[in-house]
Amino acid sequence: MPGPNEYFNVPLRRVSIGNTDEFRHPGAIKAAVAEFISTLMFVFAGSGSGIAYNKLTGNGPASPGGLIAASIAHAFGLFVAVSVGANISGGHVNPAVTFGLFVGGNITLFRGILYIIAQLLGSVAACFLLSFTTGGLVVPAFALSDGVSVLHAFVFEIVMTFGLVYTVYATAVDPKKGEVGIIAPIAIGFIVGANILAGGAFTGASMNPAVAFGPAVVSFTWANHWIYWAGPLVGGGLAGVIYEVFFISHTHEPLQEF
Repeated sequence: MPGPNEYFNVPLRRVSIGNTDEFRHPGAIKAAVAEFISTLMFVFAGSGSGIAYNKLTGNGPASPGGLIAASIAHAFGLFVAVSVGANISGGHVNPAVTFGLFVGGNITLFRGILYIIAQLLGSVAACFLLSFTTGGLVVPAFALSDGVSVLHAFVFEIVMTFGLVYTVYATAVDPKKGEVGIIAPIAIGFIVGANILAGGAFTGASMNPAVAFGPAVVSFTWANHWIYWAGPLVGGGLAGVIYEVFFISHTHEPLQEF
């Protein structure tokens, strides 16, 4: 009778630390630059849509139209950002995605750190560019809506990011993805857009520590900022562990590099 390991992978079995030489490896440096550029593009479009909405409405109150606009801008922006980075770095564009791939053994710790630094710098650069190009308009930082508790926001970010990283695994990482891999960037963009429609009115629907970090730096707004790190990292890590344990192929075919 088959043992449990015939059906399920051991959690964290493929986690790899790597070594500091990766910080100097040409391939890793190129990948980090790609992550910087992709994140800059994504944050510039996403946060820029919020600035444009505030300008058009005279800093008016949030509205269903503004939520839909934010959803579309982020979905389209992420679709493009993932697409242009996919063949160089894998198109993570998100520390939570990088962390989720790390716990599944798809990227080493040291390369992951390099990616996350590049993502954070890309977001900060995008927000400073937005502040400059808009003549000093405020770059809106993520914040909890009235009546939303810290616990509720934390769980909301976990669930939304779980869905995002699970989608990344199913469409871009899983060796069995087949032709589904062709639509991976648009599927990833769509789940982010859908989650913004669900969570934007409550937490802003970050799902991405880098997306929250850039506006926080430029506007120097740090209230409850930890939620936009802890929630996505927990959600991304859970998605990586669960997909690796239950769904990654148990044959000896090599896992495709992402």
